[in-house]
Parts: sequence; structure tokens; C-alpha cells
Amino acid sequence: MPQITRDSLLSLEAYARQRDDFRKRVIAHKKHRSVQVGRNITLIFEDELTVRYQIQEMLRIERTFEEAGIGDELDAYSPLVPDGSNWKATMMIEYPDPQERQQWLARLIGIEDRVWVQVAGQPRVFAVADEDLDRENDVKTSSVHFLRFELSDPMKQALREGADIGVGVDHSEYSASVSPLPADIRASLCEDLS
Repeated sequence: MPQITRDSLLSLEAYARQRDDFRKRVIAHKKHRSVQVGRNITLIFEDELTVRYQIQEMLRIERTFEEAGIGDELDAYSPLVPDGSNWKATMMIEYPDPQERQQWLARLIGIEDRVWVQVAGQPRVFAVADEDLDRENDVKTSSVHFLRFELSDPMKQALREGADIGVGVDHSEYSASVSPLPADIRASLCEDLS
């Protein structure tokens, strides 16, 4: 699978020239990698392009051009790129009203461990969440979590043979699923697998 390296990133000047077109390309790409699960959770399945965009944006915002700073951004974001045997997603818990969001984040503690994907005919795969740092405490969970779904060889084979994919959340306070995923999202996710 393609990986992001220092040499594959654009300089700040080159990125500034290409940013508008690059941003449009990434927004269009994310439409085929985003899944609304119920009314208040969105999963964005990351890949090399979405993570590259995030790194380029962080370098731009922070005006980072020194090797150490670039290395820090690569270290922070590169783990979000799938490695051929998994899917990686950013989960956003979305409640527009701040008070309502605060109440729900208190009720949804542990939700990041109850998100699943399922290849038709195979068992559900629950997310491994927030491997970089803990994003919840005794009072509330975070509105953003980073998830990894490890797929077995039989799951990957079933996908090569056309199996559908389902995605869901199975938490005592929030239960929703999407199955099967639309064909464009399924095709995009299958590109992440080797």
C-alpha cells in the first residue's frame, strides 16, 4: 500500500499553488469514503490521499518547513493510512447544539469500542480505538475517535468475490447500522486491501 514519506510531500510553496485543486479532489474523494451511521455518527474511512491532505494542511497552518516538524506530522498521521489488511476510520460524534452534545458525550462513554464492520457471511469486526491516546474519561467520551478494523484473509477473499459490507454501532445508548454500503463506498474500501 502507498505510504507517505517526507519526499512525497509538497513544499509549502508548491502546496499553496495546488491547494484549491487538491482540496476539491479530496472533498470529492471523501464522498466515496464517508458513512453516516444513524443521525449523529459519521465514519470517514481514511486512506493515503485523505491523510496526505491532512498532513499538508497541518504543515500549511503551522508554517512548518523544518525536517523535525515535518517528521512529527508524519509520525502523528501516517498510522491512519491502512496497511492492506485493515480499514482505518475517523469517527465523529455530531450534535450541533453544544449542550446536547455535552449530554450525549457523557452517555456515550465506550462507544468507540462498539463500532463494527461486517463482510457478508463473516463475523463482525469491532474497532480497535484510539491507539495513539485515550480520548475518554470517567465523565465523557470525545467527539472524535480514530478506529482500526482488522480483516482476516477469508474476509478479504469474500470481498474479492463480491461480498457486501455493513457498518454499525452497537452501544446501549446508540444503535444504528448501514447494510449494505453503497457500491461506490464498497469499491473505494476494497481498494485499501492487498
